[in-house]
Amino acid sequence: MHMFLNILVGLALLSVLGVLGAGMVGIARGDGDPRRSNKLMQWRVVLQGAALILIVLLMSLLRG
Repeated sequence: MHMFLNILVGLALLSVLGVLGAGMVGIARGDGDPRRSNKLMQWRVVLQGAALILIVLLMSLLRG
């Protein structure tokens, strides 16, 4: 179970990094689509929340 959660946390963190990178590339290019930027921001927030929940779950399992 711990290994499974470790893998999920890693995937969640890599997903956050990917969405953040996509947003930064869009800003650097000067893409003028604010809807895409907003959608990427929403996905980043959701993925960060999921990563935090998984980290808390993992820590609680390791503690007990």
